[in-house]
Amino acid sequence: LFYLSVFSCCRGFVVTFLFGKSNSEKYLEQCEHSFLPCTSVGIPKCIEEMKREARPIKIDRRLTGANIIDEPLQQVIQFSLRDYVQYWYYTLSDDESFLLEIRRVLQYVLVQFSARSKETDWQPYFTTRLVDDFGTHLRVFRKAQQRIAEKGDQMKNQAEELVDTFFEVEVEMEKEVCRDLVCTSPKDEEGFLRDLCEVLLYILLPPGDFQNKIMRYFVREILSRRILLPLINQLSDPDYINQYVIWMIRDSDCHYEAFMNIIKLSDNIGELEAVKDKASEELQYLRSLDTAGDDINTIKNQINSLLYVIKVCDSRIQRLQSGKEIDTVKLAANFGKLCTVPLDHILVDNVALQFFMDYMQQTGGQAHLFFWMTVEGYRVTAQQQLEVLQSRQKDGKHQTNQTKGLLRAAAFGVYEQYLSEKASPRVNIDDNLVAKLAETLNHEDPTPEIFDDIQRKVYELMLRDERFYPSFKQNVLYVRMLAELDMLKDPSFRGSDDGEGESFNGSPTGSINLSLDDLSNVPSDESIQLHAYISDTGVCNDHGKTYALYAVTVHRRTPNGEETWKTYRRYSDFHDFHMRITEQFENLANILKLPGKKTFNNMDRDFLEKRKKDLNAYLQLLLNPEMMKASPALAHYVYDFLENKAYSKGKGDFARKMDTFVNPLRNSMRNVSNAVKSLPDSLAEGMTKMSDNMGKMSEKLGQDIKQSFFKVPPLIQKTYADPDHCRVAAPIDDNVDDNIPLRVMLLLMDEVFDLKERNQWLRRNIKNLLQQLIRATYGNTINRKIIDHVDWMTSPEQVADAVKRFRDAFWPNGILAETVPRRDKAVRMRTRVAGKTKLLEIMPDELKHIIGAETTRKGILRVFEMFQHTQLNKRMVYVFLERFLETLFPQNKFHELFSKLHSRSKQMQRYKQRLHCTQAPSLQKSLLVSRIRLLMHL
Repeated sequence: LFYLSVFSCCRGFVVTFLFGKSNSEKYLEQCEHSFLPCTSVGIPKCIEEMKREARPIKIDRRLTGANIIDEPLQQVIQFSLRDYVQYWYYTLSDDESFLLEIRRVLQYVLVQFSARSKETDWQPYFTTRLVDDFGTHLRVFRKAQQRIAEKGDQMKNQAEELVDTFFEVEVEMEKEVCRDLVCTSPKDEEGFLRDLCEVLLYILLPPGDFQNKIMRYFVREILSRRILLPLINQLSDPDYINQYVIWMIRDSDCHYEAFMNIIKLSDNIGELEAVKDKASEELQYLRSLDTAGDDINTIKNQINSLLYVIKVCDSRIQRLQSGKEIDTVKLAANFGKLCTVPLDHILVDNVALQFFMDYMQQTGGQAHLFFWMTVEGYRVTAQQQLEVLQSRQKDGKHQTNQTKGLLRAAAFGVYEQYLSEKASPRVNIDDNLVAKLAETLNHEDPTPEIFDDIQRKVYELMLRDERFYPSFKQNVLYVRMLAELDMLKDPSFRGSDDGEGESFNGSPTGSINLSLDDLSNVPSDESIQLHAYISDTGVCNDHGKTYALYAVTVHRRTPNGEETWKTYRRYSDFHDFHMRITEQFENLANILKLPGKKTFNNMDRDFLEKRKKDLNAYLQLLLNPEMMKASPALAHYVYDFLENKAYSKGKGDFARKMDTFVNPLRNSMRNVSNAVKSLPDSLAEGMTKMSDNMGKMSEKLGQDIKQSFFKVPPLIQKTYADPDHCRVAAPIDDNVDDNIPLRVMLLLMDEVFDLKERNQWLRRNIKNLLQQLIRATYGNTINRKIIDHVDWMTSPEQVADAVKRFRDAFWPNGILAETVPRRDKAVRMRTRVAGKTKLLEIMPDELKHIIGAETTRKGILRVFEMFQHTQLNKRMVYVFLERFLETLFPQNKFHELFSKLHSRSKQMQRYKQRLHCTQAPSLQKSLLVSRIRLLMHL
């Protein structure tokens, strides 16, 4: 019964289920078309489309219209897809259409980019904006360094403090943008590049492709993470920049003198330790060699040089760690015996003259100096005018009255400016001479020599009066002048055997760091005796230059024992040394006679032996004890010359070349006059008109000198903005007709060498004169050359070369380059030393003569130091990139976009808070005044 009942229930359930199912199906078939939506036809069509064979996608391989550019660009696209997409895409699908679509999108972007580039005028970007950005970056860095120096030793981590201070100064200068987050935070940097790439894709892609998020994200990530970010990191790496600097000037030889000077000037302990370790390694290797014969002398010299390098590094490291750094200028002014520069040399040297002018202003004697210089300018102008007049009279052209009238007006101008009763300030000179001059001006034709008597009296007054030149030699400005002239080196404040006071050719010594302890280590005459003789001679060939070399064996006897070494000198070293000591000790000129020079056959063996004998006699006479007793300070000079180191000709070169600097302006004007005579009549007339204008200029020369001295005229029109808190080219008015690129380059020179704070009137006048001569001779050739160079830089050949370098750097031999491991710290430090040495080695002497050796060195090393901070390098790269995009897409308001992208900067927020706090009181005051006025009106 139980099973029967269960069976009956199950059967009833099955029958009910089957009945309900059949009825439900019938009901659904009846109601399907009235209640349910129609079946979509897209899915069947998509399935049918997928069953068909894929049609090939045709891609046009033309990108820029230049085959030499398109070929490497196509390779870059192919390599990018292969290494960044294909390696993971093929694990998902074998369909090529996705890859072809990405390639088509990339090519479309490049085509649009190329079209925009062809429509853009790149000349303003390369000649003005790029230079402005670099100069502004350097200005921010210089101001940050100044603030760090003002804080002194209060900072624990100076590098981080410098970066923070840099961005503080940036926001003060830019006022709208600060890039601290992008440059210091990797996460924010990646986000910035993603946003930037997405904006570029929006501009360059068709709307349909841009709306495809998958495609857009793929392209964005490839551009930002795999191309732009590695490239920016490489360009910002200080070690990469240092290597590139060395590669750029690889043709310049790195001399021992410049290298040692960098070591002695280095303030980085890491650099010194790296050099010391490498020198110790080389020393150990040389000592392990088994040599004999002539090689043993070479090895010994190398060992001595390495020992000297190690000793200098140890001394420098100890000084930096002990904090004994001291200002060399103050040290020399207080303790050093300074060399003497004659007044007539000061008056004709650009660098020396500006320091003498500063001193004369302090003592109230500027009128005498200005009068002397104005008369020099008048004499040069008058001589040039009269020479041109004589040449034109020979050709039958007469302009006598006009020329004499100009000269008379110029002479009266000088008289009224400095000698008349109305002159202020007036040159105090003998009244009889002034009256005689006035009589001559009224009754005779002016001549170039009309002021000579008074000028000679003024010169004697400046030379003899204790207020002027004699006191100037005791002033700190005189020491700074010697530093700029590369003449500060003097054995009186040379250090101990480490040679801390040494100077070398091509590198100044104004910042050589000395301590008071070094002054006690100077060898004294009583305790040290020197004996020297030339033991051998030889002929050397250095890069095609052949010269004789003399091996000088030196014995030094001290209370602690006796030392012997060899040093090598050329005849030019002896000649320079002779000039130096005879300048300092005039009585030696009649006693010491150096063997004369010989122009031809001076490498003959017999001649060298004869000169060796004569030089030996010269040394023996020089080292005579009686000679040393007669001139006690001579021992320091002799010891410096015979020391085992490279001989510096810094001061000797100046003394030897000083005669060539006498009256340089006069000689240049005479050359102009001679050139005018040989020119065609049309061009000669133009030059003569320019000469007439120069004659008129001499009338106001004194006034111009005073104005340019008391207030240095800027290279550009003065604005009311603070120049230290604005961009380098901000004061330039784009509407002026002057040469904007040239002016921006001059402003950049001011930033590199920090010339704005110094007295630049003389070099500015020389610059103006040269500009007039260049314009009269070449016209707009300079502008045309600049434009031609920019066209060459943007030519298809140069662009193709840049693309190939990019391809070869990322894919050498077609294979993705592996990540280069970070080089060892010691190697990077030695690269820094090599880079600085190279930069100072290529520093031309002409630049030192124009702006001073110390200023030149500081400017070059400041630029080098600026590139040693990764965050600051990134800031400069991003500034260049932003300016590039603003130039390429002028209609897309990239400037506002970058302001928004950088708006989250912490420095910008702090600046706005400080600005609000400073403006709030003035705003409240203005509101209060308005309310009071309203109440008074009511």
